[in-house]
Amino acid sequence: MLIVAIVLFVLALAVGVVAVAGLTGRLGRNRWAGVRTADTLRDDETFALANKVAAPSILGSAVLLVAGGVAALTLPTVAGVVAVVVTIVAAFATAGAGGSIAARVAAVTKPEETEGCGTSCGACSLRGACEPTA
Repeated sequence: MLIVAIVLFVLALAVGVVAVAGLTGRLGRNRWAGVRTADTLRDDETFALANKVAAPSILGSAVLLVAGGVAALTLPTVAGVVAVVVTIVAAFATAGAGGSIAARVAAVTKPEETEGCGTSCGACSLRGACEPTA
C-alpha cells in the first residue's frame, strides 16, 4: 500500500498545483491542465474565469486524494483498499462537478455580437456583398 499512497500524494500535489494556479489566474491556456472545453478555450479571459470557478472543487479533490493516501498508509489492507477507492471516486466526482459548473459559466459569458457586418462576409468592407439584390 506504500506505492499506492505515494501515487496518491504525487497526484494530489499535481492537482493542487493546478487548482492554486487556476485560483490565482496563473493557469494559461494549455493542452493538459484546467477546464478545457470549446467555450473555455475561446479566449484567455474565459479560460482564466472558468478555472477560477473550478479551482475550489479541484482543490477539494486534491485534499480527498491526500486523505486516500493517508488511509492507504494507516488502515489495514481491506479497509485501506476500500478507503482508497472511495476517496478516488469522490475526488473525481468533486473535480468533475467543479469542471461542469465552470464550463457552464464559460458558456454563458459569450462575447456580445458587435454592430456591423459580423463575420459572415469576412470584412466590413464587403457588407453590401452579402445582402440580397432587390
